[in-house]
Amino acid sequence: MSTQTQKTAAKAAKTATAGISYPFEAFNFNMPSMDVPASLREIAEKSVAQARDAYAKLKSAAEDATGLVENTLETAREGAFSLGVKALDAAKSNSDASFALARDLIGAKTFAEVIEIQSSFARKAFESLTAQAKEFSELTQKVVSDTAKPVTAQVEKTFREMRAA
Repeated sequence: MSTQTQKTAAKAAKTATAGISYPFEAFNFNMPSMDVPASLREIAEKSVAQARDAYAKLKSAAEDATGLVENTLETAREGAFSLGVKALDAAKSNSDASFALARDLIGAKTFAEVIEIQSSFARKAFESLTAQAKEFSELTQKVVSDTAKPVTAQVEKTFREMRAA
């Protein structure tokens, strides 16, 4: 191959690669130009449109799921905070009752009075414990229900959409 032919081939290769220069001569070659048939172009355009639609749906679903998780975690956090406050209130109430018992026992003058104070305390403590357990149970059920409600609604919505599709 003559030097002139090599220079012409190199120029053509540079033009074909739109200014990309490769470090090895082996990569500098002309690509034959060919026309893409209209039907193939249409198929490619439809494929790209379908991919964009699928991406948009996936992105929307991911955003919905993220929002759902954020809302669920926030509801769970608020519920845990409420349960913690309720536990502190119960602990304070029980501590106050125990200190009142100690004060009353110190002020007792007879053994019969000590027994009466202790029995009264035990009855009140049992009633208080029963009421506190009921309040905890109701609050826990409410927290679980409030936390699970958005997840349940989203799952039901997803199944309805799947049936419709």
